[in-house]
Parts: sequence; structure tokens; C-alpha cells
Amino acid sequence: MRPTILAFDVFGTVADWHGSVAREAARRAPDIDAGAFARDWRAGYRPAMDRVARGEWAWQTIDALHRRLLDPLLTRYGLAHWSEAERADFNNVWHRLDAWPDAKAGIARLREQFICVTLSNGNVSLLVEQARHAGLTWDTVLSAELFGHFKPHPATYLGVAELFACRPADVCMVATHQSDLDAARDHGLLTAYIERPMEFGADAPKTASPPSANDWHATDLENLAHQLTARS
Repeated sequence: MRPTILAFDVFGTVADWHGSVAREAARRAPDIDAGAFARDWRAGYRPAMDRVARGEWAWQTIDALHRRLLDPLLTRYGLAHWSEAERADFNNVWHRLDAWPDAKAGIARLREQFICVTLSNGNVSLLVEQARHAGLTWDTVLSAELFGHFKPHPATYLGVAELFACRPADVCMVATHQSDLDAARDHGLLTAYIERPMEFGADAPKTASPPSANDWHATDLENLAHQLTARS
């Protein structure tokens, strides 16, 4: 059981979205609870994608959904005075997410033996700019935008195998979200769970999935590289 392709979730798995958004929010609005602001913004992400999936909203990128969620959030946090230019620039904080400390070295090591791609709901421009910002090197950037459906739609997972002309079982989904991995497994992919206890911030620690829930369970991406390359 050895994959050919590793398909990585990005938000939370590779990129520290909470820390990145909270830091920029605190810089721009020092009087708000920046950590809570970041979590509240992210909390709207799944319901917004579900509305697109149900056909209530037309297909739109994650950038567009983030922007749609931002306006009422700014009002709630007393920041309704922000200009359109300030709002647009702040919305692009998702393009400027810092990576977790282990990500760059872990991905580089994994690329020595595996094809490493993103498989994120983030749009292509977001993923490319985030990778450049964080110094990450992917073999290619794959996005739900390319498949016209957000995860967990089957088209996203099976699309990776179709693009590389391989079996779903040759692809391993790498994520810190068990629901993402469960959906990938349902469509024949292998799964690797990455522990990210601080994904939602130090004041909202996350409980990890049990090791038995996936094909691999790693403390971080360097640990995953050790496990996968040790088996070669």
C-alpha cells in the first residue's frame, strides 16, 4: 500500500489560517478579539459552500465567498467604517497565509518520492499566491475550482486520479480534517491524517482523530515524510 500522488488539503493542514488571519486582524483592528474574529470568519465557510452545492447560490470562488462573509462580520465587530479598498485587501489575507513550521521541509522531502499536489477548495489564484508567500513548492496546484464542485463532492477526489490517469487507490489525501479524509476514502483514496492541535488557535485546541481512523497518522508533515519514505 503505497501511493503515487499525495493530494494536500491546504487551510489548516499546510497553512496556519487562524494564526495568519488573527495576526493581520489584530494589526488592523487592535481593539477586537482577533482570534475570535478569525474563527467566526472561518465558521461561515462550510455553510456558504453548502449553499452553493444546493444551488441556492451560483458557483463562485472561495475568494468570493470569503468576501461575501466579510461584510456582516465587520459590522458585528464594529468595523463597518472600513473602506471598500480596505475590505478587498483584507479579504486577500487568505492569499498570504503562513505555512506551519514543518510544511516547507516536509513537502520538499515528500516530493523526492511522491507527486505532491494541492486539493483544496481554495481557488487557483489563492493557492498559487499562498504557496509563493509561504515558500512552498508543489508539483501542481489543483483546486475545486477546476472541477466545478467543492469538496466533498466526488468530482474533486476522483478528479485527481483522472488527471493523472491512475487509480483512486494510487492517490492519498493528506488532511487534518477527518470529514475530508472520510469522503476521500469513500471514493477509493488512501488517507493520511495530520495533527494540527492549534488549527483554531491556542485557546481553542482541537482533538485529533484516533490513529486507527486512517492509513497513516502523523504529528506533522515531516513525520509523515519519515513514515512514508521509511516504507520505501
